[in-house]
Amino acid sequence: MSKTPSILDTYTDYETTIGIEVHVQLQTKSKIFCSCLNTVSDQPNTNICQICSGYPGVLPVLNKEVVTKAILAGLATNCSISHLSHFDRKHYFYPDLPKGFQITQGAHPICTEGYVPITLENGSIKNIRLMRIHIEEDAGKNIHSTNSNESFVDLNRAGTPLLEIVTYPDISSTYEAKTYLKALRNIVTYLRICSGNMEEGAFRADTNISVRKKGEKKLGTRCELKNINSFKFIGDATEYEIQRQIETLESGGRIIQETRLWDTNKKQSFPMRSKEEAADYRYFQEPDLPLIEVGTEWIERIASGMPELPAHKFDRLIREYNLSEYEADILIDNPEIAEYFEATIKVFRSKQIINWVLRDVLGYLKEQKLTFSDFNVTPERLAQIIELLETGKINSSAAREVFEIVAKTGGNPIDIVKEKGLEQIGSADELEKIVAEIIEANPEQVEQFKAGKDRILGFFVGMAMKETKGKGNPKLLQELVKKYLTK
Repeated sequence: MSKTPSILDTYTDYETTIGIEVHVQLQTKSKIFCSCLNTVSDQPNTNICQICSGYPGVLPVLNKEVVTKAILAGLATNCSISHLSHFDRKHYFYPDLPKGFQITQGAHPICTEGYVPITLENGSIKNIRLMRIHIEEDAGKNIHSTNSNESFVDLNRAGTPLLEIVTYPDISSTYEAKTYLKALRNIVTYLRICSGNMEEGAFRADTNISVRKKGEKKLGTRCELKNINSFKFIGDATEYEIQRQIETLESGGRIIQETRLWDTNKKQSFPMRSKEEAADYRYFQEPDLPLIEVGTEWIERIASGMPELPAHKFDRLIREYNLSEYEADILIDNPEIAEYFEATIKVFRSKQIINWVLRDVLGYLKEQKLTFSDFNVTPERLAQIIELLETGKINSSAAREVFEIVAKTGGNPIDIVKEKGLEQIGSADELEKIVAEIIEANPEQVEQFKAGKDRILGFFVGMAMKETKGKGNPKLLQELVKKYLTK
């Protein structure tokens, strides 16, 4: 694997230290402390109640499923699960936080000291250590009008259950940051605890970046890049911020600890606010919620239901189906793609299936903006198409035609082949007669072939395919053409 270019290649006497906080929105039926549905809504302030709206005097009640999903995430990321943890109040003022504080976990989170392994560009494995995973509630959303100098508050998101997953400052490049985030996103989607949808904010990262001269022991002053919603933008923003900090230091300036936002159009970060320290939030234990006690039996029960994780699936796909690392990597990036591939290959074992899935299936879904649930080419139907192709019933162009018809209208591939008359002519006698007539009718091209122009072979095969209206077996035609030309 070639090394990804970085600004650090230019400033070779500098190094960067990166820590990442990821907010993972949990997929539960109801919110974390009330019975409001935990769903995305286009209509503002319709999915709220007195509890998630922060009315005075109301009491939160913890959703047990949130704790279960937090434990599952902790086990999947090699964390220690705390047998006793509790909630705290984190105080800050923001219009979309009506209580004036957020219920979160401070000193005693539910999961601690884990790690997520990532593969570096040289093929080695590096463990990105996790400091903690804690449970908290999401805030609402501010909407700023583009037509007037007004802002509005939508509290539909308030009370959505979150996991905040915090790394140690173990990440030392943009490549490592993106690789870690992709690995973590795969884990939470495979666990089915989060949709992983970055555009909707279901998986969002705050990246803390500092730089220092190589050899210095003290970490540089860190700046936080807030809530960037794509891996590409995270990569662009991280590279920009590393360069900005290095050039500031090189020009004699100093780095100010602050939170910065990323402008995707201008491709630069700009200050949002000064970065708060823990003391600024005046944490204290939440008095309206009990301690969370997690017994060994509960942990073991959750562990016994652990699904196959991306790293294990990656190794298994390569081992069982002889896939390349590149092919396996694409499959594990989306559990639905991997499931579709395996469902297809169970119906009909073929080396061609991976090519059809990565080229035709994913290409069609992207082009038509469809999901697998809307896709007419089921694994069984794709397996039928490939089996028809490999057994010589149809050729490759007919196979693609059948694929397009099934994708658009559904139907049985075998019936479509018969209805459209797409059966391949595989009879050697029938094809031999066609080849002989074509060669006899083109003596000039025959002489060119005998004079050493091998490309003329394609001319004869193409003529034969045209004569058979695309139904001839290309491999057999090529063999027959060679046979007649070398007589």
